[in-house]
Parts: sequence; C-alpha cells; structure tokens
Amino acid sequence: MATLMYDRADGGRGQAKSMAAIIAIVAAIVSFILSARGREFLALGSAIVAVGAGLLGGLRALSPRVSGGILSMAAVVLGAIAMIVAVLALFV
Repeated sequence: MATLMYDRADGGRGQAKSMAAIIAIVAAIVSFILSARGREFLALGSAIVAVGAGLLGGLRALSPRVSGGILSMAAVVLGAIAMIVAVLALFV
C-alpha cells in the first residue's frame, strides 16, 4: 500500500499532524488549569472546545495525508475528563 506524500510550506515532505488535535490537547490542559483556579465556567467552555477540536482532528486524521488520530482520541478523552472535573468543581 502506497503512502501519499505532499510538499509542505516549510519544504518538508511527509505527513502533517492535525492542528485541530494539537489545539484540542492544549484546550484540555487549559481546562484543568482553569478548574484548579476556580474558573469553572471558563474551564467547561475550554473542555467543550477540546472535545469539539478532538473530534474534528479525528475526522481529519481519516485522510492519508494527516496523522494524529491517536492524539485526537486522547484529546477527546482528556476533554471529557476535563468536563467532569469542571462540573464537579461547580458543586464543591
């Protein structure tokens, strides 16, 4: 099975990580930080962004030119955990 290669703007060749997956991981981490600082509503919003971006990254990873499917799945899981933490922090 052949792998499709393409030229990137930086001159490199090969697969590119999905930017949506990277944004999702960062949003999940930010959500945990905001929950710890007592900003539960912002944390919940960031967790929702993490889940949405993780799902978008997972869809983009279906393309043979983009990698990061496992990163996207991890982002969705982290985002879901971050949502639970933010909701629990609201009631504690």
